[in-house]
Amino acid sequence: MNVFGPLFIWHIGPLAINADIVIQWFVMLFLIVVLGGLATTFKVENPGKLQCILEMIYEYISDLVDSNMGLDFHGYVPFVGTLFLFLFMLDCLGLIGFGPPTRNLSVVIGFTIIAILIIHGTAIKRKGIGRYFKGFIHPYAAMLPLNIMEAIVFPLSLCLRLWGNMLAAAIVMSLVYKWLYSITWVAQIGFPIMPHSFFDLFDGALQTVIFVMLVVINIKLEVEH
Repeated sequence: MNVFGPLFIWHIGPLAINADIVIQWFVMLFLIVVLGGLATTFKVENPGKLQCILEMIYEYISDLVDSNMGLDFHGYVPFVGTLFLFLFMLDCLGLIGFGPPTRNLSVVIGFTIIAILIIHGTAIKRKGIGRYFKGFIHPYAAMLPLNIMEAIVFPLSLCLRLWGNMLAAAIVMSLVYKWLYSITWVAQIGFPIMPHSFFDLFDGALQTVIFVMLVVINIKLEVEH
C-alpha cells in the first residue's frame, strides 16, 4: 500500500476528490446521523450505558474547556467536542483497515486553518481589532518581528506535528504488513492487532489530545496577550 497517496481519486471536471475527502464525508455523516439520533433517545431518569458513556465524554470536554480557558469560554465546548471526536475518529480509522486521512497533509492543513481562524477570530472578537494588532508590539515595539514569527511558526508546528506522527504511524504499519506477508499471509490475520493498538488507537488518541489542547490553550493565550 502506498501510504503517501490516497486509495483512489475521482475527477469531476476541474475538481479532484480523493479517498481521504470521501472518508471524511462519511465520518461527518456518521457523527451527524448517529449522535443526532442518539440525542433523541436520551433520558433524564434511568439513562442507558451508551448515554452514560457519552455524558462522560461531554463532562471531560467541558472540564477541559473550563479548567484551561475559564468559565467565560464555556460556549466553546461544542466546538472543542466536535473537533475532538472528529479528529479522533479520523486518526483511528486504521483499526478498521483504512489509512487515517490525517496522514494526508492537505487534510491536516484544513484542520489547522480552522483552528487558526478560531484562535485569532476569538482574540479579535474579545479584544477588538485595535488591541489585537497592538498585541504584536507587546511588550515593546522591538518585539514585532518575533511576535510575527511566532504567529507563523505556531500553525506550522501544529500542522506538522499531527501530520508527521500520523504519516509515520501509517508507514510503520505498512512495513509491518509487508514483513508479515513476506513470511506468510496467515501471519497478517492476528499479529497486527498489537501494533494497530499502539500506532492507531494509542498514537491516534495522543495526537488528538495534543492538537485539541494546543488549540484550547492558544485561544486563551491570544485573548489574554
